Amino acid sequence: MDLNALSRYRFRSVWDLPAPPTAVYAALERVAEYPLWWPQVRSVTSLDGTSGVAVFRSFLPYELTVTGRERRRDPAAGILEIALSGDLDGWARWTLTARDGGTRAVYDQQVEVRKALMRRFALLGRPVFVANHAWMMRSGRRGLAAHLRPV
Repeated sequence: MDLNALSRYRFRSVWDLPAPPTAVYAALERVAEYPLWWPQVRSVTSLDGTSGVAVFRSFLPYELTVTGRERRRDPAAGILEIALSGDLDGWARWTLTARDGGTRAVYDQQVEVRKALMRRFALLGRPVFVANHAWMMRSGRRGLAAHLRPV
């Protein structure tokens, strides 16, 4: 059994949001504000105009620290993509399209876990890690939808 393969993940989350793509894109590109609406994003620290460090913690008792570096920012195409390094190594991308008076935001992520604790428990922990990610993404969708609602 390839234990390294157990530390590789591909995720896709689809968020239907009640706001136009321009508003969703504007919220998603303001990464420093994620902790205001996404409880599992504990902090974001800008390093420069195109990179920063984020700390995540969902319901499991560990934090992930990652550095994100911009790979693609294309408002016309509705795409935001970053390269990830640190506790996760890989990439993540938002793709936005107009849908039914709102926006469909598709989040794709392909990573390999580098955090030693998660690698050690890769075999037995994988289903729990996947559930942890799904819970975090559901919470993020709810938080962003509330953040985008007009006051």
